[in-house]
Amino acid sequence: MIHYSCDRCRRMIDPAKEIRHTVRVEVQAVLDALPSDELDDDRDQLLEIDELLDSLDLDDEDSLLDDTPQQLRFDLCSECYRRFVQDPLGVESALNVGFSSN
Repeated sequence: MIHYSCDRCRRMIDPAKEIRHTVRVEVQAVLDALPSDELDDDRDQLLEIDELLDSLDLDDEDSLLDDTPQQLRFDLCSECYRRFVQDPLGVESALNVGFSSN
């Protein structure tokens, strides 16, 4: 039997008693093209690619993953789903941090 838990609050979700919500997020780097007046047709594109490859640190896996598209999937309980829909980027919860007025 498959067991589901909410990826936000970690509470077990019983599919027979409540709805399980699935949130899918796709993240990818977007490179905007240069305006046509800024293109330089005299440049050596193969040399630029070679220099770019030389500058990459292939041992640093984190830097390689920064630009690769990622697809994330989360299971949410009904309560966490409502919170997610109201504030999908978590901006409001980050602003609600309370500090004492010392």
